[in-house]
Amino acid sequence: MEVPGGRVEYDDVPGDPALAPLLFLHHGLGSVRLWRRFHQRVAAATGRRAVAYSRLGHGFSEPPPRERTARFLHEEAAGVVPAFCAALGLERPVLVGHSDGGSIALLVASASDVRGLVVLAPHVFVEEHGLRGIAATRAAYADGLAARMARHHRDADLTFRSWNDVWLSPEFRGWDIRAELAGIHCPVLAVQGSADEFGTLAHVEAVRDRAAGPVELLVLDCGHEPFTEEPEATERAVAEFLRRL
Repeated sequence: MEVPGGRVEYDDVPGDPALAPLLFLHHGLGSVRLWRRFHQRVAAATGRRAVAYSRLGHGFSEPPPRERTARFLHEEAAGVVPAFCAALGLERPVLVGHSDGGSIALLVASASDVRGLVVLAPHVFVEEHGLRGIAATRAAYADGLAARMARHHRDADLTFRSWNDVWLSPEFRGWDIRAELAGIHCPVLAVQGSADEFGTLAHVEAVRDRAAGPVELLVLDCGHEPFTEEPEATERAVAEFLRRL
């Protein structure tokens, strides 16, 4: 699929056209494959169409046309996501975002009409706890993470640097989208792991306190990936949230 900046890979799982479709937005080192079929399981459980895509520079999508800046999450939300939805006819989707993808989902929902929002371990500001976790991945990348990522990305080095370097740059220190959360009017399910090495409860609590619509919080006994570490609880909560829409 052609989007602003290049072509992206995507997976489109069919579902009931009478129900709002789901758009899955992956984490900072993620891709379609690294959802580990979560989007397919949610589609099967709910009967909804579910679409997941790999952002430029992720999975086997094309590389981004230029180096990322501290505005890369805003740029994805304002440019790529609307174009992608228009091309596939995803009208008023439910956005399901994890980590950086959760931040993108929040930004999209703050500026456009979506049916609902599920955010898993989203980021809404830069905190020292998260930066320590991100910095620790540099050592992990040289100690085996690079080989594992190479199985899922066209250019693992590019994928890693495009995420890690921007997050740890001085320009990104001031990134904060809390003021924009007031533009979110749709129902929200916010899921956070109590042992998340990349973020604390402050992020989902900010969504609860600042969004204009109803927000349901779910805290699970897991780390940064609720959908792989607590798959049954996460899938059950998402399916129930979607049923109530």
